[in-house]
Amino acid sequence: MKISPNDACPCGRPAKFKKCCQRWHIGPPAPDAETLMRARFSAYAAGEVRYIRATTHPDGPHWRDNPAVWDQEIRSFCNQTLFKKLEVRAHVSTGEESYVSFVATLSQRSSPAGEPPAWRDASFGERSRFVKVDGRWLYHSGEAFKP
Repeated sequence: MKISPNDACPCGRPAKFKKCCQRWHIGPPAPDAETLMRARFSAYAAGEVRYIRATTHPDGPHWRDNPAVWDQEIRSFCNQTLFKKLEVRAHVSTGEESYVSFVATLSQRSSPAGEPPAWRDASFGERSRFVKVDGRWLYHSGEAFKP
């Protein structure tokens, strides 16, 4: 989905995309795990595949060794999903490791391509683990919970 720099940021903070998460997509690393969580949600909403890949820890379960295949997986997920809302519920940091609990409200396309869109709820909650590596926060893994 194309997001204009002047649109409201998908992460839920009261700022325009260009003044909020887009700056992390094109500039310096996010300063903390909660900001990275929000920037990753916005990256999914905007289809910023490279940002998702660049902010995923190589030891985490979502890492893929083949970037072309991984990019296609992320792109497909982004194209089939509406990222409606992000609610951050908690952020706990212990030095080089942080946890962010959130609820993401999503809808995913349930009709085949070429047919009128039909959508199903795909919302979920997660307690995400972030690890700081060389001064940069990276998403490592997450435990799902029922929102």
